[in-house]
Amino acid sequence: MSARLYLWVPLALFAFFAGLAAFMLTQEKNQFVESTMIGQPLPDFALDPAFTGLPGASKADFIGGQPRLLNIWASWCLPCIAEAPQLEALKAQGAEIIGIAIRDRPNDVARFLARHGNPYSRIGSDAISEVQLAIGSSGVPETFVIDAKGVIRYQHIGDIRPEHVPVLMAELEKAR
Repeated sequence: MSARLYLWVPLALFAFFAGLAAFMLTQEKNQFVESTMIGQPLPDFALDPAFTGLPGASKADFIGGQPRLLNIWASWCLPCIAEAPQLEALKAQGAEIIGIAIRDRPNDVARFLARHGNPYSRIGSDAISEVQLAIGSSGVPETFVIDAKGVIRYQHIGDIRPEHVPVLMAELEKAR
């Protein structure tokens, strides 16, 4: 009798853990990490230009005037290519977009912009992701709405798709 028990206990444990794993795989998950900086002022930063075509970016660029978008991106990021037309659409609707290029090289940034368009008024180079991490961004692309006082008001995680353009424009309006 005890020999049979030694055979069934491992099988029962395996079945239990397999069932548990299958159950967990069917549960909805929030795969994105929201920034804890929403509602907080931007941290102090001053980034050199990502390439010679535009000025760099700093916290001071977000103070005064109107709300702006802060787009975290990289030339090596495929979803950044997908969102390029939507950034152009946001710019055409009057949004000022300041970019931060993450772990990128000046030639690659220039080549990306020549190929996919340049919606940015400024682009800072965040070579070691210091600013990206300080504002609570966990990946690329991500876009933040920053009000005229330099406070982070909204975070869009992932690439901007056509249906997100009105949402971002509404968030910019709310940040006024």
